[in-house]
Amino acid sequence: MQPLASKRTAASLGAALAQLQAQQLRRERRTLSAHGTGRELLAADGRVLIDFSSNDYLGLTRHPGLAAALAAAAERCGTGAGASHLISGHGPEHERLEQELAQFTGREAALLFSTGYMANLAVLTALAGRGQALLLDRLSHASLIDGARLSGGRVRRYAHADAGAAATLAAAAPPALIATDGVFSMDGDLAPLPDLARTAHAHGAWLVVDDAHGLGVTGARGGGTLEHYGLSQQQVPVLVGTLGKAFGSFGAFVAGSAQLIELLIQQARAYIYTTALPQPVAAASRAALALIRSEGWRRQRLGEHVARFRARARERGLPLLESATPIQPLLAGSAAAALRMQQALTAAGFWVVAIRAPTVPAGRERLRVTLSATHTDAQVEALCTALAQAFERAQVS
Repeated sequence: MQPLASKRTAASLGAALAQLQAQQLRRERRTLSAHGTGRELLAADGRVLIDFSSNDYLGLTRHPGLAAALAAAAERCGTGAGASHLISGHGPEHERLEQELAQFTGREAALLFSTGYMANLAVLTALAGRGQALLLDRLSHASLIDGARLSGGRVRRYAHADAGAAATLAAAAPPALIATDGVFSMDGDLAPLPDLARTAHAHGAWLVVDDAHGLGVTGARGGGTLEHYGLSQQQVPVLVGTLGKAFGSFGAFVAGSAQLIELLIQQARAYIYTTALPQPVAAASRAALALIRSEGWRRQRLGEHVARFRARARERGLPLLESATPIQPLLAGSAAAALRMQQALTAAGFWVVAIRAPTVPAGRERLRVTLSATHTDAQVEALCTALAQAFERAQVS
């Protein structure tokens, strides 16, 4: 299929959309509202659905402490930053959050961004230049891919989570930068970071780890994939994290050496030329960080749910990918089957979204089940039963 972005004329837009529809690749938005105090969502048609698609791994998006911190900061600071960080938009809540994130991640300094997408664009365009070699995992997040392309460098992709393949490519053409997710958002597995760190060190390359789905969840303290592997700032000089997943808030940050952060402040266009994150959002993130530090039971409970889900899925013969994280992908076999499964689960009272190309490779369509500390045992059990029924029906349709 010709990329939609290349279809520039108004007359061709309808044909492009019709083609997506025919291939069962057209995405749809659903209006969903928070309902109750647990994992329930209220759909526009009045149905209550149990949410098994959110990245709210620790159940903090509805925590009253975050709401109170946000409201109190809004009273003090207003609802918007009003300007970029380098004009008049950098406030005390930003400063405190950056300091606390640096301490939490064991880095010298941290820098806030509005989104993880912008953080990755900033890092890759600032650290790699035109013509330089960049190595990316085949399943790296779209923001890492786009940042690498915008840098003007020569982008090469190694086989997913294959540190040996990365080392071979690096030996053939030493890279300026190696970039990878820490926890892969669609597969739920971990990158082989110790081996990648050794390869990066051997070639004097930057190693950039986007740990959006690891921070708050993996590691004994929730310090993420780098804590899980015991890797230092020297071994992984650039850490990117987001605040809209396990933190239950919004925004992102880069953590690393003081010189790295100063360079981004001076040269990263995605930082310089955009309005700062609102201070009330930063205040909510600070409240979330305090809870991540103090309430380890959330990670423990989440781990119990992951183990329960995987055990029940195995009993029912469901084709899960290998993942020890809250991201539990179930291969559907085709886009049509994935959509049928989503529809069946919605009818059964569960919100689980079908993931199709180009988000995942064609032939690897799936349901992406995500677990949260605030799910109940009964909800996890009921989901497994409904999944088995949906999967069986989808394969024979």
